[in-house]
Amino acid sequence: MITGHVFIATSLDGFIARDDGGIEWLLKYDASGEDHGYNDFIRDIDAIIMGRGTFETVRDMKPWFYTRPVLVLSTTLAEQPVPSELAGKVRFTRKSPQQAMAMLEAEGCRRVYVDGGRVIQSFLEEGLISDLVITRVPILLGSGRPLFGPVSRDINLRHVGTRPFPSGLVQSTYAIAL
Repeated sequence: MITGHVFIATSLDGFIARDDGGIEWLLKYDASGEDHGYNDFIRDIDAIIMGRGTFETVRDMKPWFYTRPVLVLSTTLAEQPVPSELAGKVRFTRKSPQQAMAMLEAEGCRRVYVDGGRVIQSFLEEGLISDLVITRVPILLGSGRPLFGPVSRDINLRHVGTRPFPSGLVQSTYAIAL
């Protein structure tokens, strides 16, 4: 059975990016040399699903950051060809979260990294997330793109663990409580 997993950072006030999509505040922590567990997390991931906003934020990073196949959910991008330098690494689709997961499962994927605020929100709403690793960055942005939005029902979580880092980042892992 295929499962969805989240690994994401937020400002202390819950934003994953500035209003304009900027993440420069976050990148300085990535450059710190601290191991925040991403390599351990990605080791067991078969594919990555993200939305257009996340893709547009990372597409020009050189070299291409992701080592797993990326599926971008976007009705806008689905009409466009994948940039030639990302051919074989990225696919665009207009599939729903359920359809995307079914397609990846049929391709042999078992664990999928779900990235991007609205995509994570939609996958949570549809019950497609198994666990979340959320790293809080010690900065208040005041406004921006939130990790979470309105939900139609309570989504109960079980705290698995929390670890602090010397830089001030605090990472918590939660499982979806069934």
